[in-house]
Amino acid sequence: MKKYAFAGASQRALWMYCKPMLESYQDVAVPCGVYDINFGRSQSFVKESGGNFKAYEDFDEMLRVEKPDCVIVTTADAYHAEYIVRALEAGCDAITEKPMTINEVMCRDILEAEKRTGRKVTVTFNYRYSPVNTKIKELLSQGLLGEIYSVHFEWLLTRNMALDGHGASYFRRWNSRMEKSGGLLVHKATHHFDLINWWIDQKPAKVSAFGQLRLFGGKNYPFGEKVMPGQRCSNCSYIDKCDFYWEIDDFDKRYYQSNEKHDGYIKDNCVYAEDIDIYDTMGVTVQYDKGAIMTYSLNATTPYDGHHIVINGSLGRLEMRLYSTGFEAEKQVHIRFYDLNNNVTDYAITKATGGHGGGDEKIRQMLFRGNTADPLGHAAGAMAGAYSILIGAAANNSIATGQVVDIEELLNG
Repeated sequence: MKKYAFAGASQRALWMYCKPMLESYQDVAVPCGVYDINFGRSQSFVKESGGNFKAYEDFDEMLRVEKPDCVIVTTADAYHAEYIVRALEAGCDAITEKPMTINEVMCRDILEAEKRTGRKVTVTFNYRYSPVNTKIKELLSQGLLGEIYSVHFEWLLTRNMALDGHGASYFRRWNSRMEKSGGLLVHKATHHFDLINWWIDQKPAKVSAFGQLRLFGGKNYPFGEKVMPGQRCSNCSYIDKCDFYWEIDDFDKRYYQSNEKHDGYIKDNCVYAEDIDIYDTMGVTVQYDKGAIMTYSLNATTPYDGHHIVINGSLGRLEMRLYSTGFEAEKQVHIRFYDLNNNVTDYAITKATGGHGGGDEKIRQMLFRGNTADPLGHAAGAMAGAYSILIGAAANNSIATGQVVDIEELLNG
């Protein structure tokens, strides 16, 4: 039986880890404590989970008293490194939500601490575990494409509130501040960069990028005057006019809104706030160490959610398109291989249910039971976490400076 403590009483920690631990993994895993800078939310975390463990106001006290085997880090991204390092130094292993951290300095801190302490960092790249992504890895590992020449990866986040406004949601939460999330090229794209790194088994070497804020943020406010400080959906005068009005639900009211007094965090912040400084439209080019080139785009302004992947190699071309919202009638995902003789092979994969394309449940099996065979190398450690976020960090640096950025220079300082 392993004991797990939580750094960060986030909604993700509650639904992804704590409740499943109590409901499905009680024979091998037990939550022993939770810490968050918002003590009220820590208390709500315990209550919502239905568990019998303590909310702590001091992280180090929690580690001293509970002596967990592992700390699950689910804070805002900018604080991952701090709690990972402190957990390792206290003799615990660490499981962290993606991204592992948000910049090269914090990345080096984690790698140094892991080496120094001998403890282990696991990064939860759940997209690796979805059936369609596993199939692509399997095909490439079998040599289907031969030598990999190039990759095109397009990711779409919908602005359409009728389809949950996935793209817009990042601009009303803490994610919309670069200092907290590293922007979507780190917070969101780390998933995608990791998939490519894993699929083609190459290391990113050089990165160039462009990014713009075209739809959200203060300069795009459509109602004339500037957004007033503290303006949020629940107190806005333009509810009937704004394309991005979002009504906070009952869970968020009791879990976040009722605890605002502890740290001031607002869940339904205005998507046109003046201090939003991340990008909603991004393009990245990556040169890999074995010759492959990736072109990547991420847009949070599109009519629907989904992504499109193309991989070209010496033996042909692989294509896959997956719609996440707006096309629910499609029950299968098709991976199509075009060989050099005009033949097409269609690999039809049934869409998996559950979070992140079915990946959430599979990664919990790996984390808590650890007895799953892993011939394709699904499990990701700190170096995989490093190379995925360093593409995003390098892209942010390139956007700021106009320069091509060397990944190894970031990694080695």
